[in-house]
Amino acid sequence: MLGGDEFISPPPRKTVRFGGTLTDILMKYEKGETTDFELLKHQLSDPDIKDAQIINWLHEFRASVIYLTKEREQLVKVLLKLPWLRRSREVVEEYLGFLSNLVSAQTVHLRPCLQMIVSQFVPPRITIREDDVDISDSDDDDENLSENFNTCHRALQTVARYVPSTPQFLMPILVENFPFFNKSERTLECYVHNLLRVTVYLPTLRLQILELIIEKLLKLDVSTPQQDIEDAEENANNSDKEEKSTEEGLFDMEEDEERKGNKVVSSSSERMAHPLAERLDILMTILFSYIKDVCHVNGKLDISNTKDLYRDLVSVFDKLILPTHASCHVQYFMFYLCSFKLGLAEAFLDHLWKKLHDPNNASVIRQTAGSYIGSFLARAKFIPVVTVKACLDLLVNWIHKYIDNQDKGANVYCDVALHGPFYSTCQVVFYTLIFRHKQLLDGNLRKGLSYLQSLNFERIVMCQLNPLKICIPSVVNLFAAITRKYQLVFCYTIIERNNRQFLPVVRSGSGGDLVQTCTNPLDSFFPFDPYILKRSKKTIEPFYQFWEELSAEDLENLKKPIKEGTSEDEDDDFLKGETPQNDGVVGIAPNSYESNTRSPLSSIGSPPDCYVPYPQ
Repeated sequence: MLGGDEFISPPPRKTVRFGGTLTDILMKYEKGETTDFELLKHQLSDPDIKDAQIINWLHEFRASVIYLTKEREQLVKVLLKLPWLRRSREVVEEYLGFLSNLVSAQTVHLRPCLQMIVSQFVPPRITIREDDVDISDSDDDDENLSENFNTCHRALQTVARYVPSTPQFLMPILVENFPFFNKSERTLECYVHNLLRVTVYLPTLRLQILELIIEKLLKLDVSTPQQDIEDAEENANNSDKEEKSTEEGLFDMEEDEERKGNKVVSSSSERMAHPLAERLDILMTILFSYIKDVCHVNGKLDISNTKDLYRDLVSVFDKLILPTHASCHVQYFMFYLCSFKLGLAEAFLDHLWKKLHDPNNASVIRQTAGSYIGSFLARAKFIPVVTVKACLDLLVNWIHKYIDNQDKGANVYCDVALHGPFYSTCQVVFYTLIFRHKQLLDGNLRKGLSYLQSLNFERIVMCQLNPLKICIPSVVNLFAAITRKYQLVFCYTIIERNNRQFLPVVRSGSGGDLVQTCTNPLDSFFPFDPYILKRSKKTIEPFYQFWEELSAEDLENLKKPIKEGTSEDEDDDFLKGETPQNDGVVGIAPNSYESNTRSPLSSIGSPPDCYVPYPQ
């Protein structure tokens, strides 16, 4: 910040100049004599202008800001283009003083001043010549970049101090200047980092800035499908292996012994192979760091700051995340924030619950809220069993009341369009039980079983709305195996009946007729499926519950033999969040429920498609 004597400057240095005093030049310009005015603009635009000249001119302009009206807009634009950031400290201080004088005396120039400052939030452009072609790129290696950014924020704070309306003019400029995703990673990183710094000294803009950043991240996320990221990583790994094998074949005679026991780590091991995923990874890391820094003061959680940030982020979540289908990573900002304190996680669950059971909300929003509840309960390590039970009680009671109400009506049949939120809630309960049943039964098996029996799964499964027919088959299969093991409910009779009722869809194509059916009528997805961005996942992993691969004993207990031809790696789809992709429909043999059933694209990361043989 500038000191209290910022309007008082030392006498100007003597430099070579032409055209007379600034006041004379401006007075002549008013009378129509433009020669000296054009000469002045030319001197200010000179790329070789010296520091002493800049200081001299700025001193005169500060004393003559009263003349810099809208009619002198061209001259002001020239002044705002002066290369002041990469100059001596004296030039920087004089320029900051000039800005404060200008915006306080002539607020008509506020927007151009803000535009000039915000344009400096990214590394400067430099021209690189390659093959006789000039290529413009950002100067990522500028050693003074951090100091320049600090100076820009000083300038913005100075302007905001003299013009209280600065925030409302600044926000549209921040939106307009957000770099395109094809810009360099460093450019995006610097701009987002600087936007978040603005929220520190202009807190009234925090909600809008967070909304802007998360909206951009969300567009980046949904345009980078998880399958594309995994394919890019696999291709990169295969290329690395081929290169290493070639190198070893050529040079391993002397290095064999050195290589043994030493793991060679590539310098780019943390880089994502997919270019858009790399950008998303960097920006998510910045967002997580910002959340941590805001919520912690001197290493301790600040409850007041955390609550304020929670309110802002929940607002952004409702507006942007909840209506967006099948985003993979951005929603984890809520997951990370809730890991700081159990009260935040419970508040988030309560918020989602209100969305789910409110009939005034659109059905798709209610179903998505349900997916978030189930995925959050299943994946968040920091949620204790007592909270899981409380949520199950709420969900199951609502399901039973829904069944009670339907028994009195005429629409008691299986229909996703009519009963979407009901089926979504059932799937939440099934999914949560799959992940949490060991913890629910841990310690006191008798007490745990008594609790699960009190949920009355049999009534839910046997009701005429038939949730087992609508929920994702992989979830249904594991739920059926677990509930059979603990004798909570026997689902296989209903599953067999549902499979016989599946009407196959015949699609004709150039390769002949294809028999298909959709196995995800809810269009479900699990929002907290495994996080695969390499850098930022380090922030999430300590709080994340991975799917535990079923042991041989578990497989035996569940009567779940591994299908012939299925490797252990293939059986771990749930852990990796991998599901074979297709066009939203899957092949299935009529009148049977084969193990080749797959969830469509929209259910990335659903449980593995289990084949559980029906008891004879």
